[in-house]
Amino acid sequence: MSQMPQLSACPSCEEPLESGDRFCGACGYDLSAVPARPDDSPTLAMNGAPPGGPWPEGRLPAAEVHLPTGPHAAGSAEHRLPPPPPQSGPVVGSPVSPASGVRFDRAPEPDEYPLQAPDPRVAAGPATPAEGTKVCVACRAGRVDDDGYCENCGHAQPRERDHMEQEAGPIAAVSDRGLRHHRNEDAFTLGNTLLPDGSPATFAVVCDGVSSATRPDDASLAASRAAADALLAALPQGTHPQQAMHEAIVAASRAVNSLANEPATAREHQPHQNAPACTIVGSVVTPSLLVVGWVGDSRVYWVPTDRTSPPARLTEDDSWAAQMVAAGLMNEAEAYADERAHAITGWLGADAYELDPHTASFKPDRPGVVVVCTDGLWNYAEAADEMAEAVPADAAARPLHSARVLVGHALDGGGHDNVTVAVVPFPTPSQGAGSA
Repeated sequence: MSQMPQLSACPSCEEPLESGDRFCGACGYDLSAVPARPDDSPTLAMNGAPPGGPWPEGRLPAAEVHLPTGPHAAGSAEHRLPPPPPQSGPVVGSPVSPASGVRFDRAPEPDEYPLQAPDPRVAAGPATPAEGTKVCVACRAGRVDDDGYCENCGHAQPRERDHMEQEAGPIAAVSDRGLRHHRNEDAFTLGNTLLPDGSPATFAVVCDGVSSATRPDDASLAASRAAADALLAALPQGTHPQQAMHEAIVAASRAVNSLANEPATAREHQPHQNAPACTIVGSVVTPSLLVVGWVGDSRVYWVPTDRTSPPARLTEDDSWAAQMVAAGLMNEAEAYADERAHAITGWLGADAYELDPHTASFKPDRPGVVVVCTDGLWNYAEAADEMAEAVPADAAARPLHSARVLVGHALDGGGHDNVTVAVVPFPTPSQGAGSA
């Protein structure tokens, strides 16, 4: 016989009981009818092991539900819970306890929430810019606005003059900002035309802005364009190429001088600054004549196709070092080793002492190329032999490639300055004339 359960109150009337009572003294309830408390047999022991030994390998115990028994059990007729309300349709994923009918989950939710349809304008990306419109170098899709920024990604575009290349018939030029300067203050212009007798003529003009002056980049650009316009006007009329070069330098000087009176210069001008200024060097090549002209320290080199023939430098610098050598006060090595060596003594600009264009003409007896360059190149190939060594052997046939190689030579050497070089074959090949 099972042990009498110890109750403190009658299950029927809740009258207090004493130990050992078999019937309730108030209502006569038979206390022996109260079911005995089941043995305590936990489903899972505190140490994690199930009663009777470990779980089979690879399996976890299923959850067990112990329902109450006796007169108050959920399954008795007197106290059965009401059945769940009828459903309008099957509910997927909503388990119901078979013993109690109690639903342990909430109403099902949709697997996905509908999203708003994407804007077709956004999904399609930026509109393709019209043909001829400047396109962003970063995203390759957005149009570049007037301030130099992409309207699609906002990327700032490189300035146009940071690296420039041009090929005009048989001649070519390349200009690069270099590795140390924040902008390119050099400029160049190339041109082809016909002389009165129908023979071709080509020319290259290279200008180097004076960094210590106001608006040096504008000065070099204005000078190169003015000189080219003057040459294109003079040469077809029969003006001798050397005289045409002189007039071109004078026209370039006037163009630079005019910048000093512009409002842009007035806004930037400070008492310690000079007016816009630049140097200039140019070359005109015809079937039989080679003409050079310059003011400043940019140079022209002659490099024959037959490298057994000696190359030559065709210009003399307007610089402190050149003056020391010409006066016999220093030799060339000593003069160019001085910190004042590259201080120029001649330039184009409103504050120049006086305009003194230099011109010279030559009649080479063999084919070759004329190298017109700023000091950003010749600083790394100063002597004529060094320049000839840097010029590719096929320069006359591939002028653009050769100009790129020479600019690369300067950049590999350190690129301390802007670098500009034009390669002009001599003699000028016979072909149709054009313009810069």
